[in-house]
Amino acid sequence: MARSWTLGTTALLAALLLAAGCSASGGTPPAAAPAGASSTMPRPGPSVTVDPTADVNPAAPVHVRAAGGRLVSVRMTNPAGDRVTGTTAPDGSTWTTSEPLAYGRTYTVVVDAVTPEGAPTHLQSAVSTLAPRRQDAAAVDPGTTDVGVGQPIAVTFGHPVTDKDAAVRALTVTSDPPQPGAWHWISSTQVDYRPARYWAPGSTVTLAGKLYGADLGGGDFGAKDLHETFHVHDAWVAKADGATEQMQLFDNGALVRTMNISLGSAKFPTHTGTHVVSDKQPSVVMDSATYGVGPGEPGYYKETVALDERISDDGEFVHSAPWSVGQQGSDNVSHGCVNLSPADAQWFYDHFGIGDVVEVTNSGGPALPIWDRWGDWAMPFDQWRAGA
Repeated sequence: MARSWTLGTTALLAALLLAAGCSASGGTPPAAAPAGASSTMPRPGPSVTVDPTADVNPAAPVHVRAAGGRLVSVRMTNPAGDRVTGTTAPDGSTWTTSEPLAYGRTYTVVVDAVTPEGAPTHLQSAVSTLAPRRQDAAAVDPGTTDVGVGQPIAVTFGHPVTDKDAAVRALTVTSDPPQPGAWHWISSTQVDYRPARYWAPGSTVTLAGKLYGADLGGGDFGAKDLHETFHVHDAWVAKADGATEQMQLFDNGALVRTMNISLGSAKFPTHTGTHVVSDKQPSVVMDSATYGVGPGEPGYYKETVALDERISDDGEFVHSAPWSVGQQGSDNVSHGCVNLSPADAQWFYDHFGIGDVVEVTNSGGPALPIWDRWGDWAMPFDQWRAGA
């Protein structure tokens, strides 16, 4: 009996020791928790993310998010240590940049966040923006904000644009009152906007070009946004007729004056079609050498001409021509310009300005090309719109 009990007791003790060894790490029993202490591990802080972080378009916002908690502070700085402004959502869950970044920079982001129970998270991250092959700063024409009803809007880029669709998508024109219009590429660097018909007098036209950050293709990106507002004054339209040798002038559709004119001779005919005044100067030195007739050649001239309004880049102006008063109203004798008497030229100069219209008919010349300054009106609108 004694031996049997001893053996049974020994086996029971061995089993208890084995069980104790399996429940302890490394074979050492866990220390007893102090009286009143909780055995629950601390909860982790919020999950904090920064997005995006690499090859970031500087015009796109950067977001900082705290999942499972709220943001206590977010500090984003550029390489010089200047702080980037941002806004935090009312519930503290997100922070978003509120200003554009710069190209080719690395920004530091330091974030602190907590859970509702107060568990913290601290994060330091970096945001790197893309570095374009080239930045393109586009320009807007006309350079004045008070324009006539015929004035197109031109956006000219510094380099040929590869992704023309992306460039046009970044450009928005609105008008008050609303008027249909469209863009058309005049060249690989210039895109123009014009309405279907002349602007309504009194219109306000606004161009908003979100070009900063726009991918123009070929590694080129827009260097800056564009924003211009134009005000359209009265509809001043001149109708110059080479058959009658007269020019009628209309103010908002009402005939207000008729002038005798002389257009281009048979050798130098004035272009037909709609011309738009692009510049006006009290005097201009006109030199035939600019279109190939040099000193000593028949027809050469170089003289100062008064009261000049340019209507094409092909050397066509409306100007004072006291030397041809005898032919004005009867013969076309100019080198392509619209010749007026000094008195008529002064009246025209006083009333017509940038964006006003001169329509030329029956001159015997070819149509003004769309690429010749503001020759945009030479193309029917449906065809114009298809070139956007």
